[in-house]
Order: sequence, then C-alpha cells, then structure tokens
Amino acid sequence: MPNAAPLEFIPPRLDRRVLFGARLLLPLWLRSSGIQGIQVKGIERLQWAMERFQTGQSRLLLAFRHPSLDDPAVMAQLLWGELARSCRPRPHAQFLFDRGIPLWAGAWVGWLLSRLGGCSIQRSKLDLPALRTARALLLAGPHPFAVAPEGATNGHNEAISPLEPGVAQLALWTADDLDRAGRPEATELLPIGLQYRFTKPVWPAIEALLNQLEADGGLPASSDHSLDPERLYGRLFRLAEIILSRMEGFYRDAYHLPLEKNATARLPKTATESVPEPLPDANDQLGVRLNLLMEEVLALVEHSLGVKAHGGVGERCLRLEQAGWDRLYPAPGNHSEVSNKSAVGNHSEAGKNSEVGGPAGASALDRGLADRWAEETERQLWHMRLVESFVAVSGRYVKDHPSQERFADTLLILWDTMARIKGSNPARRPRLGPRRAVVHIGEPLAIAPRLAAYRADRRAGVAALTAELRNRLVGLIVPSTPAS
Repeated sequence: MPNAAPLEFIPPRLDRRVLFGARLLLPLWLRSSGIQGIQVKGIERLQWAMERFQTGQSRLLLAFRHPSLDDPAVMAQLLWGELARSCRPRPHAQFLFDRGIPLWAGAWVGWLLSRLGGCSIQRSKLDLPALRTARALLLAGPHPFAVAPEGATNGHNEAISPLEPGVAQLALWTADDLDRAGRPEATELLPIGLQYRFTKPVWPAIEALLNQLEADGGLPASSDHSLDPERLYGRLFRLAEIILSRMEGFYRDAYHLPLEKNATARLPKTATESVPEPLPDANDQLGVRLNLLMEEVLALVEHSLGVKAHGGVGERCLRLEQAGWDRLYPAPGNHSEVSNKSAVGNHSEAGKNSEVGGPAGASALDRGLADRWAEETERQLWHMRLVESFVAVSGRYVKDHPSQERFADTLLILWDTMARIKGSNPARRPRLGPRRAVVHIGEPLAIAPRLAAYRADRRAGVAALTAELRNRLVGLIVPSTPAS
C-alpha cells in the first residue's frame, strides 16, 4: 500500500537454538503435512559432495526442484535426517527465500527463515543486498547454499517450469571469485529432484474433490461415480473447460478483452494469418485457449501498472509483482503523486503486514485516494496471481499419462483457481492422501571449466549453464505409474 514501509531485505541470522528446535519439530511438521517418509536415490552423490565441502575441497550450491510448498521441509529432512546418518558435523544449508512469503504467511515466517540461515530475495528485480549476501555465503559461508531455480512452486510433480538465471549466475560468480582469489576449491552445482507419491490409492479422494469442484462450478451432480481413470478424465476435462469458459466470459464482459465465445481456434502461425484453422484435438484446443487468456489478462495488468511486456509468462508475472510491490511498499524517494500526498489508512492485506504511516495532517481526501490506490493495485495483482497458477499447465499433462499423481496435481491447481475466485486462501489445499517424498540426487556440475566461456560472454555463459541445469533436473523426473 502507498506509504507503507518499503520491503526491506531480511538478512540471515542463523540461531543455533532455533535450528535445534526446528530439528526436533521437523518430524511432527512432516506428519502434519501428510508426508510419511522420504525415499532418496543417489544419496552417495550428496554424501560425496557434502564431504568435499566439509573438508574444504569445494563450495557447494544445491539446486532443488520446487513442485510443492512442502519442499523446504523435505530438503531439511534430507540434510538433517537422511544425510546426517553418514556426515559429521551434522549438515545444514543456508538458502534464499522469496521476500513475498512473509507477506502472505506472516511476519513470524520471515523471522523463522532468517534464524534458520535464510535470506530474502525479491526475484523480480536486481536485489543487490540479497545477491551480495548469497555471493558472500557461497564464497565463505559455513554451510552449502540451497536455491530453487524455478523460483516458485508450479504444482506439477512431473513438469518443470522455466528456470530463473540467478542460480547459474551465483555458481559462475563463485567460481570466478575463487579463481581470482587464487583459491583451490572447486565450485559444484548439485541438481536435486523432488517428487511426491501417494502411499496408497487415492482415487476415491480424487473423485470426491472432483464432485466438490463440479458443484462449485455450477455443474449438476454427476450420477457417474466410477473411479475408472478414463471416465474421471472426461469429468476433469469438462470441469476445466467450464472454468475456462467462465473466466473467458468474465474477462470478455468485464474488461472487453478480445476472447471469442466457445473459442476453438489455435494461435496463428504467422502475423498475417487472419483465420486460424481449428485444432483437431480438444486437449490442444483447451491449451491454446488457456494461453490466449493468460496473454490477454497479463496485457491488461501490464497496461494498468505501466509495465512493458517482456519475456515469458513467468517472467512477466514477476515483473508485475515487482511493479505492484513498488506501489504498495515504495522505496524512499519513489512515491507516486498519490502516496506523496497521503497518509495511509487502508485495511488491505498489505496494510495488515506493514507499518502504517504517512505525513502528519494528511486530509481525509488524501487518505481515501491512497486507499483506492492500494485496492486497485491489489486487484491487479489478483489477476496476475490467477495467471501465475497456470504457468506450467498444458492441455495434455493428464491425458498423456493418467496417473493418480497427475490427476491430483491438476485437480489441486483447479482448486487453487476456484479458491482465488471465491476469495478463500489457496494455501489451504485439501489433502488427498498420505504421500512419500521421493528425492533424486543428480550428478554435480563442475563450474570451473565453464569460466572461460562465461568471461568471454557472460550472458551466454549464464544461459548455457541454466539450460544444462534444466536438462539435469528434467532427467531426474521419474514418471508415476499410470492407471491401468
């Protein structure tokens, strides 16, 4: 909100007492999240990398996949539990966390993450304090450093979002710093795959959640309660099509976006193609319609917040988030005309999580305009969050591999969407059944051999390492068992 305190950097303040308490409570946290154990494949690679770090032979960066909000707890169990059985001293890792987390999860979460050795980062801008801190910890910190290169959860056990370039940049910076300082340590980047598997069949829970979402979408109660995956998929597809159609109608009628009724056309192949041909497959049609909707909604928000479109959907969402934060939490000297003249008294979520301030003696008019400014900004960020839910969604994720895990992934994303539309908290997802975390440790990437190419062309060097890391992480995804 305007005139709120700026989003300050949260530095790491590692507290051994907090770390001790977190280790004691972690098993309870995992059980309360429905995670009944962790299975690690390739742990010898992690042991080897940790031993090299602990003996001063390397600096270690852990790059883990981020399909779920439970990933940080699973990574903690990997280090504090599984790896601690063979490594002494007991391993730990410092890490980056999104500066937005304390805004929606509560300030206490920022306090906890900081005391566990984390430092905040604003992913959508050049956050120099965060980058300097991460660079210093990678170069000389007492623990390895862990980062999720996808940046945010994507809700897909078996699909990866585009990677942000920051992890590759940190690894190359560290190797470059070590080389220039004449230090002998290697820099190693270790890819870690995270997935979740249900420990028992959850088809009845999937069908029950499908019933709930159909009711929320205004569909008549289904008389078909079969658990046959093909028939469930028919219902899932119908539900997704209804939600998409309603969203298209909302944005077409409320914001006059150019979205066709019952659109079944694919994207044009060229800028001069005026009448696209119909797609033969309904799943592909759904994917194209979703992409068109996301493009139009992002353009709407970009226009409202004064942001130029650049990059893919994920990158555009980040830029919009930062533009919203710049409005709601302006840095000193960066206030708008409205916020310069106003004292803030709004009751938004931003207001609940920020210090309220403003120039003494501001008028009721100024305060009212400031409130409307904050409300409008939050409204635009709501549209962006809706798009963000679908960044990794395709029309064929379940169709091509109808496992209960993929059904669950997709249904829960639809549940998130419905929760946002209804105004409820999308973080409070339903649980469909007990799960096991499956962790795959990849082969470490040596960074020093890439230094010459990086120094010749830094942008290309970062892009090449990011692409290689993505390939490694994709290679660690193991498909779930499809329903027979």
